[in-house]
Amino acid sequence: MSKLEIKDLHVTVEDENAEGGIKEILKGVTLTINEGETHAIMGPNGSGKSTTAYSIAGHPKYTITGGEVLLDGENLLEMSVDERAKAGLFLAMQYPVEVPGVSMSNFLRTAKTALDGEAPKLRTWVKDVNTALSDMNLDPAFSQRSVNEGFSGGEKKRAEIAQLDLLDPKVAILDEIDSGLDIDALKVVSAGINRFRGRDGKGVLLITHYTRILRYVKPDFIHVFVDGHVAETGGEELGEELEANGYDRFLKSVSLGA
Repeated sequence: MSKLEIKDLHVTVEDENAEGGIKEILKGVTLTINEGETHAIMGPNGSGKSTTAYSIAGHPKYTITGGEVLLDGENLLEMSVDERAKAGLFLAMQYPVEVPGVSMSNFLRTAKTALDGEAPKLRTWVKDVNTALSDMNLDPAFSQRSVNEGFSGGEKKRAEIAQLDLLDPKVAILDEIDSGLDIDALKVVSAGINRFRGRDGKGVLLITHYTRILRYVKPDFIHVFVDGHVAETGGEELGEELEANGYDRFLKSVSLGA
């Protein structure tokens, strides 16, 4: 099973333009992702969507000033970044980094070894990597290339989902995995997400600006983030409203102090 609980999360960052040099980004985020559920976070720029993802994953830029994040009852905020991964957390980044000199295959085998406590058998592993890459319309030759080096934007995103497939975490946080994708790449990435969430005991937190990915990855819940907190939660109908009207209703509520 898997259950990710975010409880009254408050997060700050250093900002020389803010009073006291500190700016509060998250102002009490609360949501729970149970096993088998897919949650989508949407909202305007600066609302705290990506901050939520990176804070949970342990990015040092963000300072947790209050709240808890529990994965199956364990407090992730008390863990190092690698311990969070071992606990079952996966983050697909909006801008995947390049790792020159480290092949995709070696990188993934090292990560899998760290997660499982033992190295996967080499012959089986090569087959698994090639299958995961092929499923994402990537040539198996990518396994011998340095991680993300020279990859196009779409190739990087597809490689992230191949990693998700192979590392098989409990909960996947996907930060704008759809940004910069053409329609064909979006369908491939969406299919990969759907394969993962179809496995037993998985949870998905999908962060996006646009509703187009929600045509292919159907969320159980959509959360609208505004001004560092969840302004409203709904289902498919909320996504349709956002597609039609944008965030005006929510932004006006904030400006009026509602």
